[in-house]
Amino acid sequence: MPDVLPYGRQWVDEEDIQAVVNTLRSDWLTTGPMVEAFEKAIAEFVGAKYAVAFSSGTAALHGAMFAAGIAKNTEVLVPPMTFVATANSVVYQGGTPVFVDVDSDTLLLDTSKLRGKINSKTGAIIAVDYAGQPCNYTALHEIAKENNLTLISDACHALGAKYCDQKVGTLADLTVFSFHPVKHITTGEGGMVVTDNLDYATRMKRFRNHGIESDHRQRAEKGTWYYEMLDLGYNYRLTDIQCALGLSQLRKLPAWIERRREIAKRYDEAFAKEPCIKALEVDKNAFHVYHLYVVKLMLERLKVDRAEVFSNLRKAGIGVNVHYIPVHLHPYYQKTFGTKQGLCPVAESAYERIISLPMFPAMTNDDVNRVIASVKEVLETCSA
Repeated sequence: MPDVLPYGRQWVDEEDIQAVVNTLRSDWLTTGPMVEAFEKAIAEFVGAKYAVAFSSGTAALHGAMFAAGIAKNTEVLVPPMTFVATANSVVYQGGTPVFVDVDSDTLLLDTSKLRGKINSKTGAIIAVDYAGQPCNYTALHEIAKENNLTLISDACHALGAKYCDQKVGTLADLTVFSFHPVKHITTGEGGMVVTDNLDYATRMKRFRNHGIESDHRQRAEKGTWYYEMLDLGYNYRLTDIQCALGLSQLRKLPAWIERRREIAKRYDEAFAKEPCIKALEVDKNAFHVYHLYVVKLMLERLKVDRAEVFSNLRKAGIGVNVHYIPVHLHPYYQKTFGTKQGLCPVAESAYERIISLPMFPAMTNDDVNRVIASVKEVLETCSA
């Protein structure tokens, strides 16, 4: 079997390694100056006033739900085409995720279906910037404002993206990023929430630190041992070691985004006339940063299902993946919230035919050509 080209992977160079080594040799391994420096750098990059680092994208989502006041009997509108952590973060706070179907062309939240799901219990909307394409924030803002709802952007796929020339990070009340190894930059595990709301930022900084109003570094600077726990929080802190890596990675992000967009353009051109495959559409107002490159299989033109195409591509060494199983179809949600097949038919139909192709900036042109050739060969073999 040929070497497998994964759907995504990190790119860590000697500069990154040296940044981590320098921190390992410093006085601070966690809750130190690198955390604040990384937060400031991310806030400046996206144009937000405040940024709060967390130990993972999931922890960041949880912190955003806490800041937004999500609690028992609160409903939050969530698209099903996302990783489970998006909906789970609502459940962690005792809230109820209400699934709203997606647009068939982009797999982004279908804003035309939101108003019908809003009631007196609704507290927030979570917009997921699926695959790296921003949602329609113009429509989302209008709906959120007229219903007094908090707008939360799950932009874990979309660091560096824009909508109507505005950066993701300035388009919602709270915006969440992830720094998992397959994302645009990595801290190993890690996440960040950005906001222009000082109260939200203050609450999240407590929340990630057990609900305590000051951290170890702040107390050391003041020469005091005293602290008070004001909220029930968690240990969701990101370390200085990880933030040193994140800072080093962030400097390379613009070039990496450009490379992702180059790869996507080559895929677009290669598959434009292929009858058995179709790329997701891109909104003319969106600056897409391609965390994922997702295609739909035209199953009606194939003699096999998605599983067979997936298997054949894997055998060819193309490490395709599927993003995602709609959240409402997972056994936990069916058992706990009574969700079932038919709730979000567009997402369910898309799930049966989507595949994510390799997409990461370290891919060479030969890698891209290999993916294109393998996809075309497999589809030709499987076509009806």
